[in-house]
Amino acid sequence: MDDHARAGSGTGEGLVDRHPRTGGNDGGLVRHGLVALTVIGVLGAAFELATEQHWKTVEQLIPWAALALLAIAVPLMYLRNSRRLLAAVRLVTVAVLLASLYGVYAHVAANHDAGVLDQRYAATWDTLPAISQWWYALTKMVGPAPPLAPGMLAQSALILLLATFTRRRSGATASIRSELD
Repeated sequence: MDDHARAGSGTGEGLVDRHPRTGGNDGGLVRHGLVALTVIGVLGAAFELATEQHWKTVEQLIPWAALALLAIAVPLMYLRNSRRLLAAVRLVTVAVLLASLYGVYAHVAANHDAGVLDQRYAATWDTLPAISQWWYALTKMVGPAPPLAPGMLAQSALILLLATFTRRRSGATASIRSELD
């Protein structure tokens, strides 16, 4: 069995292991890259929320809470190699993914509700087929809420979730394994 096949066998933790030719731990590079992308996404989303002053209602605080959870989860990736810790990070990422899905729904619903106020559709909004109304709301042809903005949170959470599946080994484990190979 090669290193890549063995990396994830039985542990549920690793999809990336040592490079087959060099023997180096590529999981660390991939993990660091995925975590860096998560941090960039969190900072970008925070900047966007701040410029939009997205804190005026309790519902608008949900993405801030999601960002805080991701900001807490990022350093947890580096504390120690623990299944419980990885499970906690994975749970946080799933919670953020769910919050993001709610955000997409809330934005599309707000746009849909604003459809009747749009001057292009005010006279005909109620006669449009429901599928057309929802399509216009999803594509932001009506309403001011950007439906894809919450997707930025979902993307960051998914990237961090993927980072939890990279293999991280201590030096002793790597030495023992290289002697066995």
